[in-house]
Formats: sequence, structure tokens, C-alpha cells
Amino acid sequence: MRPTHSITGKPLNFMPKQAQCLILAALALFSMQSSALAQSGPARTQLEQFSLELQTLQASFDQLVIGVDGAIEDESAGRLWLSRPQLFRWEYGGDFPELLVADGKNVWIYDEMLEQVTVKDQSRLSSDSPLTLLTDLSHLDEQFEVRELGDDNGMQLLELKARRQEAEFERVLLGLRDDTLLLMAMEDAFGLRTEIRFRDIERNLALDASLFRFEPPPDTDVLGDLPEGFDEP
Repeated sequence: MRPTHSITGKPLNFMPKQAQCLILAALALFSMQSSALAQSGPARTQLEQFSLELQTLQASFDQLVIGVDGAIEDESAGRLWLSRPQLFRWEYGGDFPELLVADGKNVWIYDEMLEQVTVKDQSRLSSDSPLTLLTDLSHLDEQFEVRELGDDNGMQLLELKARRQEAEFERVLLGLRDDTLLLMAMEDAFGLRTEIRFRDIERNLALDASLFRFEPPPDTDVLGDLPEGFDEP
């Protein structure tokens, strides 16, 4: 059974609520400043080092969606690219290929199996959505209650609990080792847990601008916040 997308409500691979996803989860901590990390512990110190002078990032990822009973409901894998301050691209492979592209104005969500594209105005995304978490942690303590959880299998864990009751995810766990973000786990109000594990991480490479542009393929349905002057394929 495929989980439904937090933005579109239709079946998708990614949380990403980042995917979403991711996303989606959220990685690429571009806007975080040292002043946002008062009373730093081991995990927050590593998070600060990870984000220091970070401009672009690319990585592979493996994702699990785990139900309340602990059973795995969905498995997927893919690649991601991020560029400061608000550009990103998530590609999912497998049986349900999917693409999420943020071009700075809109988020484009392409479901290849459904031949459908959903467009979301990027400025309307919740500030505590993992999609935003991926690109801006400048107000970390305003959006979350932050707590150090110590070591787990060689990773330092940082727990983020949303301050707003209507937040997309109640709880986010970040796992860091050697000043690198390796794990992002998100739990919603219904107990559904999405885990994203990052690998093959590369920082500050020159990324082709075309990664962050999206043109709907011919014969696809385009829904949502369509840009002004947009002509459907």
C-alpha cells in the first residue's frame, strides 16, 4: 500500500510531508546560523559544522515508511540535490518513480505512474514542514523544542518536537556522525514514521541549473497552484 502525499493527498513514495520528501523529509541546512545553536551539545555542534559554509549538496538516500505496528509499509530509494537557499530536487526510483523539484517559486511533484503533476506555491509551505527544514534552520528553536538524545549506533541524535499543534510532523529525529547528517526520521500525529538515511554525500559541488527546473511531460494532468501564464502540455 502506497502512503499518500502530504501536499496532494494522492499515493506517493515520499513523506517528504519531504520527501516530503521528504520529503521528504527535509539536510541542506543552508540558513542556520551559529546564534541559533545556543547551549550546543554533541549533536547540535555536529549539525552546526555540517551546515557551515554549505552551499550545495547531493546524496543518495534510502527511505522506509513504518506503520504504528512497526511493520514496513513502503521502501524506496533515490537521489537528491539541494542548492542554497531554496532549490532542491528529489528523485525516487523503483516501482513508483516520482520526482519533486523546487525552483524557488513552486514545488513540482510528478507522479510518473499516475501521469500527474501537482504544483505547490513554495512560499505557502509551512515553516515547520520538513520540506522547509531541509533548506532553512535559521529559526530552529522558534519552531521546535530541541533535545539531545545521546549516542545511538555511533550517531548523535537530536530530537525536534514541533511547537505548533497543526505541524505536519510532531517529532523529527536527526542522526549525525563525523559532522554529517546521516538520518532524518519523522513521526506524524497518527504514529506513522518515515526514515530517510543518506549516503554518498557530496558538498559544494557545482550543480547544473537544469536540475532545479521542471517542464511537465506531454499528456500529463497538471493540478494545483499553476504559475501565471502557464500553458498545460
